[in-house]
Amino acid sequence: MPKNKIEDLRNHLFATLEALQDKDEPMEVNRAKAIADVANVIVNSAKTEIDFLKVTGRAEGTGFIPEERQIGNKK
Repeated sequence: MPKNKIEDLRNHLFATLEALQDKDEPMEVNRAKAIADVANVIVNSAKTEIDFLKVTGRAEGTGFIPEERQIGNKK
């Protein structure tokens, strides 16, 4: 299973938004853009993985996006 998951990416992106809005020491826009660009590559990679799973009929991915095995099951 991967160390980082989609929830981690979301947390980093929200932290970036908060840092951009910091009135005392806002994050540099160029740095925020670099973070957004890397996030976009990660998201596109996950989309490619999902497409691969659909085409091949495989049931399990890397774990980056948590999968629900059955509705109502506790994890």
